[in-house]
Amino acid sequence: MLRVTKLRYGFPIGLLLFFYLDGILGAAFPKQLFNYPYTMSSYLVVLWLVYSIYFEDQITIPLGIWAAVAGGLFDLYYTGIFGIFVFVFPIVVALTRACYKAFPINFLSGLLVYFIDITVVCALSYFGNLVVHLTSASFADMLVYSLAPTLAYNLAAYVILYFPVQWLFNRLKN
Repeated sequence: MLRVTKLRYGFPIGLLLFFYLDGILGAAFPKQLFNYPYTMSSYLVVLWLVYSIYFEDQITIPLGIWAAVAGGLFDLYYTGIFGIFVFVFPIVVALTRACYKAFPINFLSGLLVYFIDITVVCALSYFGNLVVHLTSASFADMLVYSLAPTLAYNLAAYVILYFPVQWLFNRLKN
């Protein structure tokens, strides 16, 4: 259960902030993020969920529920198709928690886990779009033109935001 701390209110505010920051960055830099044939997808919501797993310590946040809610909002707001990210985000939370138990939590192992998470999000999103016939791109095209730039962008965001978000979580827990 989430104790009565500043984190109780700070976590949803941060999730909402990162959710809108995804859209703001996409709207502010469309030529840099979506220049044909390359497409970078911003998954700052996933980054916030991953950071929450790393920095929650003894305070347990119901991240599966929050991930499903964030996935539903992500689906409705960004993709217009309800269903893909509602399932993908909780899968990523479960995967990250499993990796959290297997690896020591530090900056580099977190970077590796986030690399895996973004790869899973992109792959499941691609296969979901393939099933409902929203994409005709081959898997190789997805790897080169979408996954690689998305990984570069999101891993750079991880590196830039790791220590400020860690400081924020430490501040909110006390």
